[in-house]
Amino acid sequence: MTEREPFRVRIKVRHYELDTLGHVNHAVYHSYGEVARLELMEQAGGLDGELQRQRLAAVLLESTISFRRELRAGDEVDVTCTAKFGSGKTFQMNSDIYKADGTLSAEIKCVVGLMDLDRRKLVTDPRGRFEQAGADLKLLCGEN
Repeated sequence: MTEREPFRVRIKVRHYELDTLGHVNHAVYHSYGEVARLELMEQAGGLDGELQRQRLAAVLLESTISFRRELRAGDEVDVTCTAKFGSGKTFQMNSDIYKADGTLSAEIKCVVGLMDLDRRKLVTDPRGRFEQAGADLKLLCGEN
């Protein structure tokens, strides 16, 4: 069995995202990860529909980044995203940012929870809640 290609979105680096050194500002990398997370959640059915009716929403709890290679204006990057669920209230949504030539530019690791918007508390078994709401777990988790 081969591993499935993770979800990815293409983004073009814009001039206003640069810092004084002429490469992408560190905070922008986090924005690129957020774009990929939201696109994946939307396509997997995790932003609206049943989750929204149940007043549940994904919340970012932690985000760390490892920078590998600089990005400059005009570069096009592919940003991947994959969810990984465990047994607790939180799960991971990790992204890799690749230059068009395949060079790894950054790795982003995020801890996410599924929040009950009325109680303002994380729910248990977020994977199960996504599944019950009809989200596409194969797309969300990058499973075959």
